[in-house]
Amino acid sequence: MPGQHSARGRRTTERKGDARERAILDTCEDLLARKGYDAMTVGDVAQGAGITRGALYFYFGSKQEVVTALVARTVEHLWERSRATAQTDEPRQAITAAMQRTVELWNEHGLVMRTAIDLSFTVPEIGELWNHTADLFITAITAVLERAGVPAGIEPDQASAMARALCWMIERTFYHASQESREELQKASATCEHIWLTSAGLIT
Repeated sequence: MPGQHSARGRRTTERKGDARERAILDTCEDLLARKGYDAMTVGDVAQGAGITRGALYFYFGSKQEVVTALVARTVEHLWERSRATAQTDEPRQAITAAMQRTVELWNEHGLVMRTAIDLSFTVPEIGELWNHTADLFITAITAVLERAGVPAGIEPDQASAMARALCWMIERTFYHASQESREELQKASATCEHIWLTSAGLIT
């Protein structure tokens, strides 16, 4: 994802400020698991990161900004892991790889993903990040469907429309399954993969 937070993560040599920002985001993710978004405070985040509230405000202006940056970091990892989907020639391989990478990230950061979905309706910045990520995946899924022989276009039986439905179906299915267990998430992933392969005409 674009932005200062993602750019910092790509530097070869991590500066002190980068390490602090990473500690803030790591602490935020831990607090989401232990307290939840509503109960956690800026003070909690600062204490967990080993800095003062004043120091935290040098990086982020509010709890909402911290969570937004955490979501940005997480969805960037999601896209980086699945980027090859749009570049792999063989559609079946592309679908399997994309689903595997997606389920791995949901296993690692499912709470952040669910928080992003929950807050996307009330926090514009998070909603924009989440929708932008969805658009990237819709484009990638469209490319896979077209390589598999699905006609290009936005009609119900054409690649773009089918890709949009598949993207949001996967999001909602993973959202619910990730609250149950890793086993349920794996089962959900297998089901979504089967539906995607069927939509692409790769299995009957």
